Amino acid sequence: MITGTIEERLKAQSETLTRAERQLVDVVLENYPVSGLGSITALAEKADVSTPTVARLVQKIGYKGFPEFQQQLRHELEAQITGPIAKHDTWVDQVPDTHILNRFTEAVMVNIKKTLNQIDTGIFDQSCALLADTDRSIYVVGGRITRSLADYFFLHMQVIRPDITHIQSISNAWPHYLLNIKKGDIIVVFDIRRYENSTLKLVELAAKKGAEIILLTDQWKSPISKLTPLVFGSRITAPSAWDSNVANLLLLETIIAQVQELIWPETKARMEELEQMFDDTKFFRKFT
Repeated sequence: MITGTIEERLKAQSETLTRAERQLVDVVLENYPVSGLGSITALAEKADVSTPTVARLVQKIGYKGFPEFQQQLRHELEAQITGPIAKHDTWVDQVPDTHILNRFTEAVMVNIKKTLNQIDTGIFDQSCALLADTDRSIYVVGGRITRSLADYFFLHMQVIRPDITHIQSISNAWPHYLLNIKKGDIIVVFDIRRYENSTLKLVELAAKKGAEIILLTDQWKSPISKLTPLVFGSRITAPSAWDSNVANLLLLETIIAQVQELIWPETKARMEELEQMFDDTKFFRKFT
């Protein structure tokens, strides 16, 4: 049984590919998954390879032929654009006779396992090192659903280190934030399927100013992934009309923990100062 997206399978085979096959993979991933939906001849011509090369690559990643390969691409494209009602109807047809608590938990555990299995620890370490660099400003932005993740990340990072800005979701205010972005600053962006065009435009403008982009997305990967190598594609499918962000939240909390550890002396001093403010203002109730 073939598992994983075509993109994941292509990357897993990268070390076994010939030069021509790697050239072909670059073209397939350039506008993935749409790039592979034309004819085999058109794809070969665009990559400047032979049609037998296309056929060999398709078989190398586990498909019987080009039609089966394209069928999988169509499934992935459909999954990317599917709305809540259609997702709910799909799950209703597949409901097993177990309680929703068990079914949902099982789906989330699978998401976490698959997410962790495909994370590049080098990219994780590099991202955390950038976030721990207090010479860089950090900007955080989320979408319609993921703004809650962005807010959660912003609140914690605001304690851990200085110079954090939460870019609000009102797009007509974005130019004001972009004014302050400098080369080397960091944009942490959350974007899952039904990817938002306005978020893409914001990140494109920030990238033009030389900002480093860290993207938390899903297994199909937001178009923003073409702008940065620092991409985390968490699994989000669940037996619900809504996608699950549990895997993304796990990844997010792990990043927070690592950044905190990297600059602990500074973070500790900030935490102590914050706690003193809480005590002075009696913000929290204390039990003695």
